[in-house]
Parts: sequence; structure tokens; C-alpha cells
Amino acid sequence: MDALARAGVGERIAYQRRVARMTQQQLADAAGASLGTVRKLERGERNPGAGMLEALADAMGVDVAVLRFDPKPTRTSVRAALPALSAAIATYDLPEDGPARPLSALRVAVSEAARWRVAAQYTRIARCLPDLLAELARAYHRASGADRTDLARLLVRAYRSADAMAYKFGAHDLSARLIDLMRWATVEAEDPLMTATLAYVRTETYFAARAHASGLRALENAIDTAPPPGSTRQAAVRGALHMRAAVIAGRAADASAAQLHLAEARSLAGRLPEGIYCGTAFGPDSVRAHEVSVAVSLGGDHLTRALDVAREWRPPPGLPAERRSGFHIELGRAQLWSGLADHAFASLRTARDIAPQHTREHPWVRQDAAVLRRLKRADAESLTSFAEWCAAS
Repeated sequence: MDALARAGVGERIAYQRRVARMTQQQLADAAGASLGTVRKLERGERNPGAGMLEALADAMGVDVAVLRFDPKPTRTSVRAALPALSAAIATYDLPEDGPARPLSALRVAVSEAARWRVAAQYTRIARCLPDLLAELARAYHRASGADRTDLARLLVRAYRSADAMAYKFGAHDLSARLIDLMRWATVEAEDPLMTATLAYVRTETYFAARAHASGLRALENAIDTAPPPGSTRQAAVRGALHMRAAVIAGRAADASAAQLHLAEARSLAGRLPEGIYCGTAFGPDSVRAHEVSVAVSLGGDHLTRALDVAREWRPPPGLPAERRSGFHIELGRAQLWSGLADHAFASLRTARDIAPQHTREHPWVRQDAAVLRRLKRADAESLTSFAEWCAAS
């Protein structure tokens, strides 16, 4: 990845196209460009504009930041979208007049935003969610009966995608407001599994406030009131709550509660395949990744467990990018704390390869990169480049 960072944008386009197993013609067709344009871009004979770069990234299914390899434009584009997002949610109950697509088209748009969320493609969310939320609000207030209920469910999902972007970029007040709107829309959606999922998302506010013991109590209350695990979706939602409770129990230094919830999550995961249920990845692989999260949260002697997991298992490619990169970020912290500086840096670079935006915005990455830089002042360029990339101080 460091060689790729030094490459020009044309080389990065060519590299990602080969990774996507696309021909130049296929990329041109998917991006709405000519074959000659793609060839010139890859040879460095022409520089793409912002719109073309986004079209190419969308066509290859990668984040545009991978092609730019420049943190500043991504941060700027996401933060520039936050006022528009605030305006869209401020008028949730009195939306401005305007068009609204049919329910079927809105359903597709919301599902696409959910895919961007689990893939940690926050610039796409920033680009599309303000308008989509305003459109959903218009459609909701014009609808009645079953359509209105369906639109409330779409609003919950769309608010969650917007919240992921806001939370990851440190806009915690905006994130809390989006969670409040999720709560409002969940009541209108009349879906008990969405109520349980809301408790999973709301845990962000406890992480941000470092109110870990309170967050654990809130999750345990949600588990008590969640539907019993009679169906696959019910088992997955309950299992995800246990998984989340295990991590926050670790942050609260409650090892017994952490292990109890992790065991419950593991038991439920054994009953179903890995997948995304009600917007949350859950299954045997997700639980295994969370074993590392719990070990790092508990720290001390528990770090050995994180290293043991990594020796025998790595997240498979089918796991969402955000979860895979999170595993390597947390593994890197365990390795750093265990005196394995080179391994820690390798883990951070792997996380960057998987999900650059998630990795760059993660506070642990900045902290750990800064520590690594101080520990290895003589180790040159790649570590310095990485630290500058993620704005480590």
C-alpha cells in the first residue's frame, strides 16, 4: 500500500481496476466514460475531475479516497455535508415541498446507503443522504396506512446510515440527534426487532461519553425486552446485542459480564450463518472478531487472547469491510501493547487496505500511529507516511 500511496492517480485507477477484475472497456462502460479516456487516465496523460473520479470509484466498488490517497478532500467533503444533513433532519416533521420517488425506488436507495455503511464508504453517504432523508420525510408525511409504516422503517435504516458517518467523523451531537430520530421512526415502524436494533446503535452515545457501565445496563435491558430467539432474524438481533454488551462490559472492566455476553453471542451465532440481519453483521465470524474487541477492551492479561485468536483466524473477505478493518485496528493495539511494534504497524496497514476511511478516522489508529512513530524514529518513510496520512500527532 505504501508503493501505491506514492503512485499517481492513474496507476491507482489501473491497480484497482485489476483488483476488481475489470477490463478498461468494462470500467469505461460502468463509469459512463469513453475507452480512450480511461486509457489516458491510467497512463497519466490526463487528470480526472472530481466527478469522473467518483464515477470510476463507484464503478469499481471502492471508496474514492483509495484513488485520491489524500485524507484532506475526504474529510472536507464529509464535513461539508454535515450542515445539509443537519438541515434535512431539522425539518423531519415539516419537510419542504418537492418530489418523492415511488416506495420501491426509495427502498433501493436506502438499501444502497446501508451497503455503503457496512463498507465504510462515508463519502458516498455524505453525498447522497441529506437529499435522501428529505425525500423520505416528504414521502412519509404524504403516505398513509401500510405505506406510511414501510416508509418509517426506511427512515430508521437511512438515519442509521447517516449516523454512522456522523459518529465516525466525530460529530457526536449530530449522531445523538439522529439516534433520537431513529427512536421516533421506530415507534412508527411498529417492528420490535427495530426497537432492539436501536439499542445496539444507541450504544455509540455511551461509548462517546465513556459511560460504559450505563451503556451495559441499557443493553441488558434491551436484551431482556427483545423478542425471544425463535427465528433466524430474532436470534441474530439478540446475538448482536450480546456481542455489543460484551465489548462495553470490557470497557467497563467487568470481565465476568463480558465473558457471559460473549458466550451467549457465540451460542446464538452457532445457530445461523454469517450475514447482515436488520442492518448488523452477525454470525460466527463476527463473534470471533469481537473476541479480539473484548480482549483489547479488558486489557492486561486478556491481551493474550487477542493474539491467540489472530494466530488461528483472520476475518474472511465476505465479512463487511468496517468489521474487518476494525479487527485489524484492535489487533494492532493488542500487538502494540504486547511489545510487537512491527506487527502492530502491519495490522494498521492491513486495516487501511480494507477500509481507508474507517481506518483514518478511527481515534485508536491516530493514537497508535503516534506511539509507533515515537518508538521507531529511525524507521523511516512508510511509518512517517502512515502517521501523516491519518493525522497522528
